[in-house]
Amino acid sequence: MAVLHPQFNPVALDLGVIKLHWYGLMYLLAFAAAYFLAWQRTKKREDFNAQMVSDLVFFGSLGVILGGRIGYVLLYNFGEFLANPLYLLRVWEGGMSFHGGFVGVLVAMCYFAYKYKKSAFTVLDFIAPCIPTGLLFGRIGNFINGELWGRVSQANASYLMYFPQAADADFQLLQAEPSLQSLASNIGGYLLLPRHPSQLYQAATEGVLLFVLLWWFSAKPRPRYAVSALFLLGYGISRFITEFFRQPDVGYQLIFGWMSKGQLYSVPMIVAGVILMIMAYRKPIYDWKITQ
Repeated sequence: MAVLHPQFNPVALDLGVIKLHWYGLMYLLAFAAAYFLAWQRTKKREDFNAQMVSDLVFFGSLGVILGGRIGYVLLYNFGEFLANPLYLLRVWEGGMSFHGGFVGVLVAMCYFAYKYKKSAFTVLDFIAPCIPTGLLFGRIGNFINGELWGRVSQANASYLMYFPQAADADFQLLQAEPSLQSLASNIGGYLLLPRHPSQLYQAATEGVLLFVLLWWFSAKPRPRYAVSALFLLGYGISRFITEFFRQPDVGYQLIFGWMSKGQLYSVPMIVAGVILMIMAYRKPIYDWKITQ
C-alpha cells in the first residue's frame, strides 16, 4: 500500500525577516560537504592546498548555480521563461538541471586550471569525488519539495507514494487512461496515483553509491582522466537507469517511445566516460603520488 508524501513546509527556518528554504539549505550543505571532502583530499596531495580548495569550491558553486538554473530553464522550461523572464531567478521554487550545472562546473574548473596553471583534467580528477554528495543533497531537496516525482506504478508496494503536487498530472492521466481508476486514492479531495519516489532512488545511486565508488577509486593515484571517466560512467549509467522510474517532463515526447530527456543527455556522458577511460590507461600520466 502506497503512503502519502510528507508535505514538508518549504521553509526550513523562519527568522521573520530571513527565511531559509529547504532547497537553499540543501545547497549550503552540498557546498560545505564539497569543501570538507576536497580539504580531506589535500592531505594526500602536495599539488593542492587549502587556498586552492577555497577557490575551487567558490568557482564550482558559481558554476553549479548559474549553469544548473540556466540549463534547467533552457532545456526543460524554455516556454515558461519566454512567458516570464523573471522565472529564471525563482531558484527557491526548485528547478535545477544537472547537465546544465555540469557544463557550468566544467567552465569554472577550466578557469581554475588556467589560474593555477594546471591541466584541466588534473583539476577535474581532483574534484570529481566531491560532487556526488552535492547530488545527494540536491535530490533530497527535490523530495522535500515534492517535485520531480516518479512514474505511476501498479505494484502494491509500501515504498510507493502519493504526491499531492502531482494532482493535476494524475487527473490528466486518469482522464487519458480510465483503467488506472482502480489505483487511485481520494486524498484531500484529489484522486492521486501511486508513484515511485524516484528522487530517493536517484539520491541513493547518483549520491551515495557514486560517492562510495569514486572515493574508493581515487584513494590512490590513478592515471589522468580515469577518475573523471569513472564519474561520467557512474553518473551516466545510474541516471539512465533511474530515469525509467522518473516521470518524464510535461509535454515531452519520449524518443523511440521510451527514452527521456535525462537519458538522452546521459548518453554523451557515458560515451565520453568510455573514451576517457581508454585514454587514461593507454598512455598513463600520473599527477600525484602518495605522500607519507
